[in-house]
Amino acid sequence: MQKIHIPIIVGTTRPGRKSILVAQFIFEIMSKIENISTQLVDPKDFDLPFDGNDEENKDPKYTAITKKADGFLIVVPEYNHSFPGSLKRLLDSEFKNYLHKPVAFAGVSSGPWGGVRAIEALAQTTRAFGLVSTFKDVQFTDVQDLFDEKGNVVDEKYVGRVNQTITELLWMAQALKWGRENIQKEK
Repeated sequence: MQKIHIPIIVGTTRPGRKSILVAQFIFEIMSKIENISTQLVDPKDFDLPFDGNDEENKDPKYTAITKKADGFLIVVPEYNHSFPGSLKRLLDSEFKNYLHKPVAFAGVSSGPWGGVRAIEALAQTTRAFGLVSTFKDVQFTDVQDLFDEKGNVVDEKYVGRVNQTITELLWMAQALKWGRENIQKEK
């Protein structure tokens, strides 16, 4: 069986971001799953000079990642009841490579809500791209208290929560991949 490729998109470029710890934690878990290949996708690693998805506004490295991907997991911190502009800029640079692929969300906040408002806002945006949202998100509340000084998670219940999200995302990725490969598109 061919591995399902699911990149983990880091949702911010902010200095001192704690969401990178969440992304690395999810990456560790996902990397151990036999039929998944994954990679961390950091918006800081791409050159996206202008808004939009015109050819001159794309970074070929990100285009290649979205084309290869069978689904996405986005780690999204909540900024002012929404998601960061750097994530929007990254997502906007592609369009056709998202169609009929699933996306799951890991919300992050320094408070008790775990980024649920960022997920709500992002779900509308990803739907406009043709992505299909899974129903099983994971929220990381009080992120500043969830990892020790070495970046290890201190609350092991998050392992199970992340695995539930990945399980649903993998199912959707397999089903939608089959659909993309086997159902003829209308012209």
